[in-house]
Amino acid sequence: MSDFTMTIGGAAPDATDSFGVINPANGEVFAHAPECTPAQLDAAFDSAAEAQRSWKLDESARRAALLAVADVLFAQAGDLAPILTAEQGKPLADATMEIYASAIWCQYFANLEIASQVIQDDEAARVEVVRRPIGVVAAITPWNFPLTLAFWKIAPALLAGNTLVLKPSPFTPLTTLKTAELLRDTLPPGVLNVVSGGDQLGAWMTGHPVPRKVSFTGSIATGKLVAASAAPDLKRVTLELGGNDPAIVLDDADPAVVSRAIFGAAFLNSGQVCSAVKRVYVPESLYDAVVEGLTSEASSVRMGDGTDPDTKLGPINNAPQFERVKGLVADALSKGAVATAGGKAMERPGYFFEPTILTGVSDGTAIVDEEQFGPALPVISYRDIDDVVERANGTHYGLSGSVWGADEDRAGEVAGRLECGTAWINTHLALSPQQPFGGFKWSGIGIENGSWGLSEFTEVQAIHRSKTGDGLNLSTAGIVS
Repeated sequence: MSDFTMTIGGAAPDATDSFGVINPANGEVFAHAPECTPAQLDAAFDSAAEAQRSWKLDESARRAALLAVADVLFAQAGDLAPILTAEQGKPLADATMEIYASAIWCQYFANLEIASQVIQDDEAARVEVVRRPIGVVAAITPWNFPLTLAFWKIAPALLAGNTLVLKPSPFTPLTTLKTAELLRDTLPPGVLNVVSGGDQLGAWMTGHPVPRKVSFTGSIATGKLVAASAAPDLKRVTLELGGNDPAIVLDDADPAVVSRAIFGAAFLNSGQVCSAVKRVYVPESLYDAVVEGLTSEASSVRMGDGTDPDTKLGPINNAPQFERVKGLVADALSKGAVATAGGKAMERPGYFFEPTILTGVSDGTAIVDEEQFGPALPVISYRDIDDVVERANGTHYGLSGSVWGADEDRAGEVAGRLECGTAWINTHLALSPQQPFGGFKWSGIGIENGSWGLSEFTEVQAIHRSKTGDGLNLSTAGIVS
């Protein structure tokens, strides 16, 4: 794989330097991506600012463009998916589904109404509240779902009338770069610019004077830096950050059913999902049965190279995350935890860590208290439901969580007590373009998806039309009686 280029102003700029992209299935560099220079970043933002002047004027053209983008994604999925598998590690079938999901997000937003509201219409005045585009958006995306999470930003931002400069993770830049290349004839020049580079490039973007909004998905630590960098210029920010999602199993649950479902929700993408199940709380009466079910799932699932059609779980994406998962599991084992499945790295090239189920752990252990973001799951026993809800909420995280039980009303009551942006009942990771997604506490600022996500890319404007011609009249608003 070669010839990956940035897209700036609808064209491919010459690269003066590049960096290697590693295939996590073997740990070897298999391609190179261009390193964006400060001058090229300036050009990208200037191009976006120029394009936004006309892009914001024609809503019907924007909707048509998003549908055309979806068509390109569907048509090119067969070529893009192998690139995504090679740089991210996920199975080819999952990579294909990620590209399809990106297209579906475009279709959804292409047909979503940009809401306005008339709040006064009487003899004195007509007042309408409308949504206006913010301007140029700086978007920074992560390595776990490089394309889907890019289009969580691209689709609503473009519909609202903004233009973008987008930076994918340096671990997974290639699919996004190639997608932007494929869209050069679909979107007007400058509407979508994609640049690539390391952490320094992200800092340049958030501190750049042109963008009026920063939309970031990534770690809490980096999110805090993004917020601090955006603050001096009062840039708007959306931050979708980490999660440590609890799954609470109630005492009337079917252990066989919930262990199978929870395993899928914890180990999707080898656990590299912000809102995946990260810790499981099980009542003492069901603990052994649920652990047995989870252990059976972990011991039988096939982990391997994503190009193998029999592979269900791929490698951890990058060396730093691989080392983090290894360290968290080793720490838990050193403190008395037991790995009923897995527990160590696989003896093969690449960043493979055995699907791991940990028992004998509790709150206060790092792998319970922190986000592991990998194929290792702690299972914790409890006796009292009020206590377990308090333990589930006793964290800086608040992205999502789930409750599992036969009595859905009871499960719903417990789910309503979770301090998180999404509370699922008898499911987990049920995401859709129309459903809002965001976090409480340190798990984020702002919302993505649905009409709420679209609003994040707009400013509110009140249009006040006087019907009296008398100028300012405070009494009509009830301010002066």
